[in-house]
Formats: sequence, C-alpha cells, structure tokens
Amino acid sequence: PGQYAAEQTVTLVGPKGRLNNVRLLGPLRQTSQVEISRTDARTLGIAAPLRMSGNLQDTPGIRLISPFAELELSSGTIVAQRHIHMSPLDALILRVAHGDSVAVAIEGSDRRLIFDNVAVRVAPDMRLEMHIDTDEANAAGADAAQAWATLVTKP
Repeated sequence: PGQYAAEQTVTLVGPKGRLNNVRLLGPLRQTSQVEISRTDARTLGIAAPLRMSGNLQDTPGIRLISPFAELELSSGTIVAQRHIHMSPLDALILRVAHGDSVAVAIEGSDRRLIFDNVAVRVAPDMRLEMHIDTDEANAAGADAAQAWATLVTKP
C-alpha cells in the first residue's frame, strides 16, 4: 500500500549502453535510487552491488533521461536484494521477523526454483508480496500467470 508504478518512464544511460522505457516507482524517497538486474548492469556497463533498497553507500551513479530533463546521479544504482514484504500478522503466522533471511520456492509454469537469502521486511502498512528482479523471475518461470511461491525454510 502506498507504493506504485508510475506511468512515466525514463531512459537509463551507462558507460556501455542504455535501457529505454524504465518505469518510475513511487512514492518519492529521501534519496533517489535505481534498482536494476545483473543483466541490466552488464548492458549499461555499471558495477552495481547487490544491496537492500536504501543501502546506497559506495554505489555507482547513472544518467536518467526523460522527455523533459536529464539527471546525472553520482550514486544510488544497485541490484536489489530479493525480499518479501509482509504485515506483522503475516510474520506471526509464518513465524518470521523483520530482518530474517528465508528460503522461498517459486513454482513457475515449467520450473521450480528455490531462492535462498530472501530478506524479510515487516511493517504495518505492507501486504504479503515477494520482490525479485527480472533475471530471477525468468529463471524461475515466474512470468506465468499460475506461478506461486512457498516459504521453504527459516535458518
């Protein structure tokens, strides 16, 4: 709740390439950040580290171009750590806590893949939702309408 994908898009430009029609996510944050997949990082020529959203220390910058303006970020580009958002009630039912790391099995159309090191993020305004990047979704076949996930373990 409160988070959304805007209609507006930008072009990301790195030393080796560009990505067009990249969706903006809201609401606005205190500090701008760009979350890309490892494949996107290679395309752009950016050594983006794997981080939790908001952990932007010592990260590379990137150029954003819209139809109206250009912006050069000096830092803030990451490959986002896969994570699950959930409410405190969900966390209680699943017996996990904010900051835990769990394993999750994704059942795609023709594949099953277990993701380790899935961070748990708990807050009252969150609903149960797993966030993975396009590389991870494609590997698990999670682009299919019938894809679903199961919490496998808590270390």
